[in-house]
Amino acid sequence: MNHHSQTLSFWQNLAQRYTHRALLLHDVTLLLIMMVLAGCGLIYEFLLSHYAARVLGATELAIFAVFTVMIAAMGLGSFAAARIRQPFTGFAWLELAIGIIGATAILLIAGVITLTTLLPQVIADTYGIHSLPPEGGLIRAAQKLSLLMPYGFAFILGALIGAEIPLIARVREQIYGKYLQHNTGTIYGADYIGAGIGALLFVLFLLQLDVALAAVLAASANLVMGLIFFFRYRSHIRGWRWLAFGHCLAALIIITIGIKGPHWEEVMEDLLYKDKVIYSMTTVYQRVVVTKRIMNPNKPPIYSLFINGHTQFSSRDEKIYHAMLTYPAMAASARHNQVLIIGGGDGLALRDVLRWNPQHVTLVDLDPQIVHFFSRPYLKDGQIINTPLLELNQHAFADPRVELRFGDAFLTVDELLAEDERYDTIIIDLPDPNHPDLNKLYSARFYARLFQLLAGDGALVTQSTSPYHAPEAFISIGKTLRYAGFPHVDQYHANVPSFGEWGWSIATRNGASALSRLRRLPRLPREDSWLTRDLLLGAFAFNRGFFDSSPAIQVNRVNSTILYDYYRLGWQRETDS
Repeated sequence: MNHHSQTLSFWQNLAQRYTHRALLLHDVTLLLIMMVLAGCGLIYEFLLSHYAARVLGATELAIFAVFTVMIAAMGLGSFAAARIRQPFTGFAWLELAIGIIGATAILLIAGVITLTTLLPQVIADTYGIHSLPPEGGLIRAAQKLSLLMPYGFAFILGALIGAEIPLIARVREQIYGKYLQHNTGTIYGADYIGAGIGALLFVLFLLQLDVALAAVLAASANLVMGLIFFFRYRSHIRGWRWLAFGHCLAALIIITIGIKGPHWEEVMEDLLYKDKVIYSMTTVYQRVVVTKRIMNPNKPPIYSLFINGHTQFSSRDEKIYHAMLTYPAMAASARHNQVLIIGGGDGLALRDVLRWNPQHVTLVDLDPQIVHFFSRPYLKDGQIINTPLLELNQHAFADPRVELRFGDAFLTVDELLAEDERYDTIIIDLPDPNHPDLNKLYSARFYARLFQLLAGDGALVTQSTSPYHAPEAFISIGKTLRYAGFPHVDQYHANVPSFGEWGWSIATRNGASALSRLRRLPRLPREDSWLTRDLLLGAFAFNRGFFDSSPAIQVNRVNSTILYDYYRLGWQRETDS
């Protein structure tokens, strides 16, 4: 080989190595961008579904519906990407749009829902028609339309996100200058890994943040990746000056929302409550709001607790609910030495149980943040804001006889069984079964485990939603207790003004039924500020024909959604009527 050939070969090899490294750098850049964007996309999906569940109430339905809409829209977006002629330009503008929409969607939804909710009151105040505020017609249509906004944004974001993979695949092929056999598989691999990382970050970190702030963090990552793509391939992008201006505008929007967004969201949420919001927090499990109302300056304020928008108690009438929850079971139990409370993180059921002088009370709750709020002083703006709530539960959590266990009650019950625990009374104070995770805590399997924990002469009680608004769900809970092995199950009800007509189910393991035991009492064994013997016994009476539908009502099993369906359809029926 002559000297000229050797020189040529050297430069060819050098050019090949340089080209290989350049292509490798392109691939690393593009696949990194794809991974981060996939993570951002999944975070947007989780945030929208999480927020939709909060504002729409039907938790499981809202979450699944948002996921369904977004996934379907991603497919449509993939098809639509074929109509974008310039993949570099299209991808750059696509990421800018996703970043802006992802950052603003939650606040826009909150703003429109707040506006349509307050519109009747605004019109009534403006025209002085407080006795008959405007309802129905265009106002009702606007309110219903506002509740569809989470699905609308899910569709828009889904369509944009769905166009990412086809465009990035075309970008890679243009860079390589040829058809790539494994192009789609490589990009999907990066997409799946990025989505997995995004899901992990959401569960471990972002779920605990305010939704507006979490959206800003995802949008910031989205914008950074868009800028990297813009600067790396600016020569391939048409109208890059307008795109640069768009990124500056997007950065300004994201920074503004990052600073002001959580406050704006709190203000809009506060407007939806009739009373003054004194405290709100987002825990890993739920959204918690505490309100305060002053009806008469000469009387104590009324405090209310809301979880995910649902009333949990009002200090005005909580004594009715908690007396009906705890008193019958404690009075029907032969002893009160060992008591188990499942739920009741506000400490109000615990307060009433402690009046029976038990030796030991075990309270199981999923959310330590709620228990901590009702057990220790909380400072806000230099003031302790929960002093009235600590006084309301009479500092029950400070009692040395109380043992706290945090975790999923479904699993904690197994731990108690393994420890061979037995309880004279079991009180279940859980939210309504409006979520799959709660549905299982009303199942035959869960009640069968509690049957084993209950002492032979003890009693178990569970709140059982409204027999008026959701009678099928109410009856199903009673039938499920019987199916789980309890030979005697009675159901009773009372009017709690904050809730309306409410119901409970009480069961015994051996001997006489709880109702029979209560009838034998010549008088109430403990004084109560609200209950009388006649009122207690009268609560077990229902209107003629109430239980006629019982034979057709199904038992709730752990893997079914029977109770959840009964509950949702019952309350929906009341809403539509």
